[in-house]
Amino acid sequence: MKKKEKNYDKKTEKEIEKIIKKLTLDEKISMIHGATLFKSGAVDRLGIPGLATSDGPMGVRAEFMDDRWIPCGNQDDMVSYLPSNSALASSWNTDLAYAMGHVLGEEARGRGKDVILAPGINIKRDPRCGRNFEYMSEDPKLTAALAVPFIKGVQENDVAACVKHFAVNGQETDRLMVDEEIDDRTLYEVYLPAFKAAVQEGNAYSIMGAYNKINGTHCCENKRLLDLILRMEWGFDGTVISDWGGVHKTIEAARCSMDLEMSVFPDFEEYNLAKPLKEAVSKGEVSEDMVDAKVRNLLRMMFRLKMIGKHKDGRKAGTYNTVAHRQAVLHTARESMVLLKNENHILPLDAKKIKKLVVIGANAAKLHADGGGSAEIKALYEICPLAGLKMYLGGNTQVQYVKGYHVPEKSKTFEQNWQAFSLDDLKDTNVGQIVRTEDGDESGTLRKKEEERLARIEQDKAEIHEKNQQLFVQAVEAAKDADAVIFVGGLNHDIDSEGFDRTDMKLPYEQDALIEELLKVRKDLIVTFVGGSPVEMPWRHKAKAILWSYYAGMETGNAFAEIIFGEVNPSGKLAETFPAKYEDCATGMNGQFGKWGRIRLAEGLYYGYRHFDRQHIAPAFCFGHGLSYTDFEYNALTLKAEKDRAVKVTFTVKNTGKRAGAEIAQVYIAPIASKVDRPDKELKTFSKTELAPGRSKKVSLILKKEDFAYFDEHLHDFIADAGDYEILVGASCDDIRLRGIVTLA
Repeated sequence: MKKKEKNYDKKTEKEIEKIIKKLTLDEKISMIHGATLFKSGAVDRLGIPGLATSDGPMGVRAEFMDDRWIPCGNQDDMVSYLPSNSALASSWNTDLAYAMGHVLGEEARGRGKDVILAPGINIKRDPRCGRNFEYMSEDPKLTAALAVPFIKGVQENDVAACVKHFAVNGQETDRLMVDEEIDDRTLYEVYLPAFKAAVQEGNAYSIMGAYNKINGTHCCENKRLLDLILRMEWGFDGTVISDWGGVHKTIEAARCSMDLEMSVFPDFEEYNLAKPLKEAVSKGEVSEDMVDAKVRNLLRMMFRLKMIGKHKDGRKAGTYNTVAHRQAVLHTARESMVLLKNENHILPLDAKKIKKLVVIGANAAKLHADGGGSAEIKALYEICPLAGLKMYLGGNTQVQYVKGYHVPEKSKTFEQNWQAFSLDDLKDTNVGQIVRTEDGDESGTLRKKEEERLARIEQDKAEIHEKNQQLFVQAVEAAKDADAVIFVGGLNHDIDSEGFDRTDMKLPYEQDALIEELLKVRKDLIVTFVGGSPVEMPWRHKAKAILWSYYAGMETGNAFAEIIFGEVNPSGKLAETFPAKYEDCATGMNGQFGKWGRIRLAEGLYYGYRHFDRQHIAPAFCFGHGLSYTDFEYNALTLKAEKDRAVKVTFTVKNTGKRAGAEIAQVYIAPIASKVDRPDKELKTFSKTELAPGRSKKVSLILKKEDFAYFDEHLHDFIADAGDYEILVGASCDDIRLRGIVTLA
């Protein structure tokens, strides 16, 4: 693979070298590690500020004290709560990805931040991963297509996007030490493409190194990952920032392209790239040139952000909580919701015919902003589905809310924040070193903590079952006497959260049993969900209407009501496969998920829809699936060879229904008689088209040479073999409408 040349600004590089010559070793080292929990060290003597960072992908996090994980308690750090990356991805709308990035960047700058720790673009390998709600898709092409405009939207506000978590960060269990064993072909075809696009197309200013190991080496100390791939192959010239606590060894981190070490502890001078680094330099174990390289990357980003240099007076100021931001959030929420099923056109409801509406389910009244780990947001407001329905219907319709199922209360205290003790068990307070073997948890404290968490879940089940006996009766009785009944269930951030994975894929709190009981008395029950990752739906064949929403931000309730009552036509489609049961997943079959120590990605390329295709397993709802209140027809496929072995794909989409709507047409490539084993089909491009009733539009898309390629491990490069390829155009992975064959010379 050819080395990618860096595109340096020569004048800036000269300025950087002048600054480096003026810096002392102590000043250089102060710049490359945390000086507070969210800020790097400054050099006041030369006018070099510290980098102010903040979580996260769903909005700018609340202000914390410099040396404790305790919120400052101000009321000026409330912000817009944005749709999760999973919600954004369900829109399949690159314009909205740009808009959400712009809102996040503008709010980060408005709060005085230099780096926003977003977007999260890890591939969804297993539906039980606790942080899946923060990520976009199981598909690398879709993830890359949305990540690039998101990054551009952030950075046009003079704020750096910090794209995370690099790389192969696929589980929360044993997240600090888990070793992901992966072959090169899977690495380059599945887990790296979105990061490569973030660097080369999105021009991301910073990348976050992940917690985990890859093939035996921690990502934040991994020369192959950070030097050979990121720097040399891709030409990245920005800043690499560690995940908080992701650096374990001073010399290894110093000798690779890890530029800024951040952590969760307040002993800032004891960080690996602080005093221990100075000692290593004095002993000759690390050259000062290596320190200079890190400072150089930090300064380059500061120049780009107009933090220093002659353009700093022109840096954008930003703002937050604007009307425009709220409108963008609402628009994205509307397009993110996925209509999974709608037999007999039960949806949309006619508000004029509804005199009494019964809403059942704890998630109808649940707020989700302040949870999920580092994605938590101190939202200016959040409209839940119940509020959205009431606001839409007004006072002439009776809306009765019934809780339906019991959710145990989780107390939240900031005396010892979860983030502070998430790494605390790994640290010996006497020597400040990690108390772990290479293969596992030496002291057993982490496993013990996980056992305690699982034990609490079992204890909660007894409480839930007891309380649900009465709640179920109330819900069923209420459902009998209503013009319409909406169940709002799903997950919450007690289930979807950083720090642990789900134990299964089932709905919590005995929701399946309640849905079964409700369907007995209401065949027209509208089943809706709010959650961050797929759930099993064993009753789905009985339900006539199912609407899915990821955590869609502060305007969730308004978008929810508008779709339920037809004010908005749903246009979202799944960016991940919803299996019928967990055991159908690739990881469910091979057992290589959620283990401690070492995980082998035994499925290779065959996870998600690629796995379901190859194994001929029908999922509950396939990748790319999503219904509308109108219908679309595809026709007139033409394939035309272009320069450089590219192919122009042209077809027509027509709205054959009576409502305006938007259709997401997906283009897959299926090799015919391939020389190597390849997935049955792979998504390569897509288009979202809005159409009035009866209108049609010609869609033209380009398949590039690289879209036909696979990674050859022996040549260490992507190869597009000559031969025949079937081009598939469809409304989903399993709903292919048009087919054609193209031959690469």
